[in-house]
Order: sequence, then C-alpha cells, then structure tokens
Amino acid sequence: MESRTLKVPGATLYYEVRGTGPVLLMIPGGPMDAGGFAPMADCLADRYTVVTTDCRGNSRSPAEGSPDDLTVNVFADDAHLLLAAVGSEPAFVLGSSGGATYGLDLVARYPGQVRTLVAHEPPVAALLPDAARWRAWTEEIASISQRDGVFPALAKFGEGVGLSGPEPSDTGPDPAAAEAMNRMAGNLELFARHLIPVITNYAPDLEALRASATRVVVGVGDESGDGQLAYRTALALAAALGVEPVSFPGDHGGFAGHTEAFAARLHDVLSGPAG
Repeated sequence: MESRTLKVPGATLYYEVRGTGPVLLMIPGGPMDAGGFAPMADCLADRYTVVTTDCRGNSRSPAEGSPDDLTVNVFADDAHLLLAAVGSEPAFVLGSSGGATYGLDLVARYPGQVRTLVAHEPPVAALLPDAARWRAWTEEIASISQRDGVFPALAKFGEGVGLSGPEPSDTGPDPAAAEAMNRMAGNLELFARHLIPVITNYAPDLEALRASATRVVVGVGDESGDGQLAYRTALALAAALGVEPVSFPGDHGGFAGHTEAFAARLHDVLSGPAG
C-alpha cells in the first residue's frame, strides 16, 4: 500500500493505492475513512488498482473554510480530481452510503470518467414520497448535536435510519482496525452537524444519470430491509433509473461484516457484460 496526498481547492486529500489493473475508487460515507475499506481493498488488489481515500474534513484530509460550505458537489469534485490524478482511463467506482451519493453526482457531472458506478445504498431521501419529513428530521439531528452533543444526535440518527452500531467482538479489533476506529471517532461531529443533512437531502440528477454512458448499479444489502432508510432510498433510486437493484452480502455495511464475499460479489458485478 502506498500513501499519497493530493492538493485540491480548499483541502488536501489523503489517499491510498494498492495493486495493479484498472482503477477502482472506493468512496466512503459519513464519518468513515480509507481505513474502513482497507480489508476489502486488500482482497481486490490482485485485480485492480484500488484507491481508497479520506473525504475532505475527515481524518487525514484537512479542509479549509467552514463546514457549512460542504456540499455533495464539493465531494464529487474531489473524486473527479482524484481520479484524474491516478489515471486517464474511465475507472470503476464503489460508493457506500454517503459515498454512493457523491458517486451519483460524480457520474451526473463527469460521466466520461466512470465506467461503472456501484452505488451501495445511497440515502437519498429526496426521492421518497415523505421527503419533507426526512428534511425536517435531518435539521432536528443537527440541532440536537449543537444543543446536546454528538452522541444524542447519533442516537436519534440510528433510530431514524434503522441501523444499530457494530456488533461487539470477542477478541476486539486488530491494531490497524482500532487505529482506524479512533480516527473515525474524530469525524462524528462533522457528520452529525453538517453531513447528515447534506447527504440525506441531496436530489440526484436523474435525467443526467439516465442519459450517461456510465453503467450505474444500485446495490442493496441482502440482510437490509424496509425498516432501513438507505434500503428504501436505494430501491427508489433503482426504480427512478429503470434498473433492477443488485444484491450484495450483508446489510448497509456489508463490506465490513462480509468482506471477502462482498469483494467477490463486487468483482462479479464489475466484470459483467456492461462492466
């Protein structure tokens, strides 16, 4: 693994490169950074040049200016510049959760840069019939974070999206995973106060996505369900694009709980006829 940085307008992006082959960029969501994808990147490094990154403002990618200036467009622009820095050919992209939202904007505005986007459970609540309720909910979470602190806000968030925290391990995380978890804990305030509304209220440019030559695959977890916001929004996105959702092992974070199986499924999808 090689660690690199890239200066972009308003930030310095930290990213890691593994392996050889066509470029596969993995975009994390929420407070996650490159470390969350490291085990799966190792699984795929024999077939791809895997690029993982800390999104601006998270972990090792310091950002200038106010967090209020962060938008989905800004994160998509960062992915665009990162792809330009690592290769000239159209790349494969996996986006998870909020990272899938950034990937949708990347494809809508820079379609020639992406060969296939796998958007795994993007929480685009703007596509739901009750989008106004979800907008009010995100604003309430931001207010709770400012008034009562990050953890009450995250409790409200977890309840609303139908997700619980990770299952405790009998042996505890390995040192690299523990280090990554400590880094990502420092990203929770940015996530609760600023990114939840930015990500959840983003409305994908459906016309641009339908017209794009990029193959857009909408992923859902085979252990996810209707009680989870991101599962419902993924189904709504697939319906709006006129494509069938593609099942991946696990739930919203299946790449972490079912790493090898998720990596194998991802490779199968990327290797498909349109991939």
